[in-house]
Amino acid sequence: MTSFDVDLFVIGGGSGGVRAARIAAGYGAKVMLAEEYRVGGTCVIRGCVPKKLMVYASRFAEEFHEAEGFGWSVGETRFDWATLIRNKDREIDRLEGIYRTNLDKAGVEIVDSRAVIEDAHTVHVLKTGARIRARYILVAVGAHPTLEPVIPGGELGITSNEVFHLEAQPKRVLVVGGGYIAVEFAGVFAGLGSEVTLLHRGDMLLRGFDDDVRAALGEAYAQRGVNLALGRTLTSLEKTPGGIAATLSDGSVLTVDQVLVATGRRPNTKGLGLEKAGITLDEVGAIPVDAYSQTLIPSIYAVGDVTNRANLTPIAIREGHAFADTVFGGKPTMVDHDLIPTAVFSTPEIGVIGCGEAAARAIYGEIDVYKTAFRPMKATLSGGKDRVFMKLIVDKATDKVVGVHIMGHDAGEMIQLAGIAVTMGATKADFDRTVAVHPTAAEELVTMRTPVVVKKPQAVG
Repeated sequence: MTSFDVDLFVIGGGSGGVRAARIAAGYGAKVMLAEEYRVGGTCVIRGCVPKKLMVYASRFAEEFHEAEGFGWSVGETRFDWATLIRNKDREIDRLEGIYRTNLDKAGVEIVDSRAVIEDAHTVHVLKTGARIRARYILVAVGAHPTLEPVIPGGELGITSNEVFHLEAQPKRVLVVGGGYIAVEFAGVFAGLGSEVTLLHRGDMLLRGFDDDVRAALGEAYAQRGVNLALGRTLTSLEKTPGGIAATLSDGSVLTVDQVLVATGRRPNTKGLGLEKAGITLDEVGAIPVDAYSQTLIPSIYAVGDVTNRANLTPIAIREGHAFADTVFGGKPTMVDHDLIPTAVFSTPEIGVIGCGEAAARAIYGEIDVYKTAFRPMKATLSGGKDRVFMKLIVDKATDKVVGVHIMGHDAGEMIQLAGIAVTMGATKADFDRTVAVHPTAAEELVTMRTPVVVKKPQAVG
């Protein structure tokens, strides 16, 4: 009879791994978790949490200005980068301590070391040399940002890991990319007063989002002074006495103090030993899994960004919880990756759930589209220039709301609540009979009554 040292060995102390470990331990499993860096993972240590704190910091300058319209005399203001970074670091330390405490209370043994897989049931702890036999192994090591594509001088750029630890605020910043991370940090630095250029190879930001939202964000960023360099790529970087000279694909040269590359992330699977256990990675280095997060090796599972399914912290948490329910709780659970509420913490903020217009037409055929754009109430006195944009997409055959798209203040908060309704299968009639909360921006979600008229292209004959 084969004996095991633990029921579950978790490799990776991020959101997914921590949740899986705690829930499994709650079911009575003996659990060991190895983390080579800091417990909390990308989200807590160098992702969602510190980024949101920096987003908050970047919005105060505008709020100070807007206060004047309401009778406030704010006086001279000054921003200190070192204070923000110091306070941010203190909060991250606090959160990591909470994560460790919660694991300890759950009875999970934490190993501060890198761990690699030796076979289907054996994990090698590199710091101590111990080899742990586990009934199940869960890989939850996440992903890392890359400096891709490789270009001459590319090593002069930084990623979203290093940006949280800059000693000084760069006055001139080039942000490369058009996804979540790129637009969020472009907004952060612009709000803090840096001169920002956002370089993206496409003609609009946020590929995969609804085109109206993409266009609206581009307009808002241009209005805020962000230099949008679209339809171009970065070809080289060179250190010069005046800073970093960035050469673009059109031959133009931009000199900046810092280049943030946010063009993609790769799963942290290199050197993990997965091939020894018989697991073949996909073309980007991710671990293929089934709907229950199980690999082709029955004893090995994987959750979170390392599987490259839906790379968002709440999804990793749901996958980790579902894994523990399935394997140790006797409750087989799959995670639905189709309907995911998500927020982009740009300024203005974006909240989305469901299909964009083009995708909805491809899936459902006949749809109704409702949309509105307006100046928020606060701007009537503050003089703020940002507008709120909202869009509902409805399947004509069922009347179900299959897409909600919001851009504006607190869009992330609004989409969480709208997400409940859409996940439950709410119809446009359900939205219509919901009493509006007045005066709010969110009331527009339930007061749009007339679908927009979409002109169909004329046939050429």
